[in-house]
Amino acid sequence: MTEAKTSVFEAALKQHKKTIDADIAKYVDYLKSTTKEQFGKGSELAVDAYCDILLRGGKRLRGALVMEGYAMCGGTNQTMILQAARAMEMIHAYMLIIDDIQDRSLLRRGGPTAHIKLGKALKDDHLGESLATNAALLGNHAALMILANLDAPAELRSNVLSILNRTLVITAHGQLADIYNEFNPDTTEADVTNTQEWKTATYTVLNPLHVGMVLAGADCHATDGVTPYAMAMGQAFQIVDDILGLFGDTASTGKNNMDDIKEGKRTLLTVYALNHASSADKTFLLKCLGSAELTDHDFERCKQIIRQTGALDHARIEAEQYAKTALASLHKNSSQWSEQGTIFLEGMAAFLLTRSK
Repeated sequence: MTEAKTSVFEAALKQHKKTIDADIAKYVDYLKSTTKEQFGKGSELAVDAYCDILLRGGKRLRGALVMEGYAMCGGTNQTMILQAARAMEMIHAYMLIIDDIQDRSLLRRGGPTAHIKLGKALKDDHLGESLATNAALLGNHAALMILANLDAPAELRSNVLSILNRTLVITAHGQLADIYNEFNPDTTEADVTNTQEWKTATYTVLNPLHVGMVLAGADCHATDGVTPYAMAMGQAFQIVDDILGLFGDTASTGKNNMDDIKEGKRTLLTVYALNHASSADKTFLLKCLGSAELTDHDFERCKQIIRQTGALDHARIEAEQYAKTALASLHKNSSQWSEQGTIFLEGMAAFLLTRSK
């Protein structure tokens, strides 16, 4: 039964991705052409870099959740909800560009990050970061404009904009915590859990579901009912993402496996390992966390320490527990939306635990 529901989710996600990708491709043509007609060369370069990240796509999970949240609460305006899904993916591209600048990342989804691409084109790293930052902000505001003009009742549009901006405030605090944790020698698992809640769970799962549901006219019982599922599922999503960040296949993830260690990121993996490593291994891991000069040999030892301390197994168990919590809350509240929606969310839980990218 679980495999069948996972298959339903994967098929639905694949169809949503195809639909969203086609819509975004059309929008990119429009955005590029209007930029060229109305603004200068600097704008063209910046918008091209933003569109490059936007077109790389990924799973389109956030856009898909907007569309599923809408459908599971009886929404029928497919043109309108596709525009909302596009806006959510545009906001995600904006967030990725900013995140990559702050993380000093070189790769995103198998290609150069926006600031690296622009820096090389202009032969000036700071100029590349500056243009990429403004390109990201441009994409964000264009997305907000799309949402403000959706073919939906004014009250629902207003509610969606309020939900989204509240989410972005919370996400900003999550990003602040994520950065601060790198320099805080006393970072705990509770700090990591808070960061995952603020930066990932609210933004990646809860927000798009709520946006879709609200646009369908759902009441607070439906949105409140899906919240425990979304928050627990978001925690599981981030833990799996961190595991893949270190141990996944770069060709599949599109990111350099060494990035999190070079950045000094504090995750459930690294915090648990630091708390359970021998004195020598802890000293070594601390030396590597945040080192831009990390070698392949040292990176392999870091992974070995994470395995030997039980941090990898601990993280996997935590992700599975969050998924179980999510499913329990889903079944408790499933009368608030369609059966098909419940099946989709059940399948997503299984899929996210076993994904490879």
